[in-house]
Amino acid sequence: MSDTLDTLENITYDELNEGDTATFTRTLSEDDLVLFAAVSGDVNPVHLDPEYASHSMFKERVAHGMWSGALVSAALATVMPGPGTVYLEQSLSFKRPAKLGDTLTVGLTVLRKAPKNRVVLKCDVTNQNNQKVVTGEARVIAPTEKVSLYKPTLPKITIEGRD
Repeated sequence: MSDTLDTLENITYDELNEGDTATFTRTLSEDDLVLFAAVSGDVNPVHLDPEYASHSMFKERVAHGMWSGALVSAALATVMPGPGTVYLEQSLSFKRPAKLGDTLTVGLTVLRKAPKNRVVLKCDVTNQNNQKVVTGEARVIAPTEKVSLYKPTLPKITIEGRD
């Protein structure tokens, strides 16, 4: 399964099997970085200030770690299991930073199914060089009813006041 279609179709608990996989891909843009800072309130200069970041351990600006976590959330909510999924728990281990222009791919793998429609999934986020950025596990309640919906059209957001 992948995130490339114009529709969202879930995979119900009964349809999921151990070993099933899915992916979700997104490239980090300047706007993503700034909007994530604005929405989250995390204005750490290592994300926003090139001069400050050049003296950090990363030597350049990097994405918020939770931006990668948000991609995992998006993959669970839109790809597998998809619409109707209830997010219960997430572990994340940050392996390397995501940088501007990096294309991150979330890989989901069903590890096990449990009672009450619970599913545990392995979550790996890799960059365009196939390097691990984040690893972890998610625990969700998978949907029990099949749905297929058009992806919503999101409003265009412009950023003002930046140099």
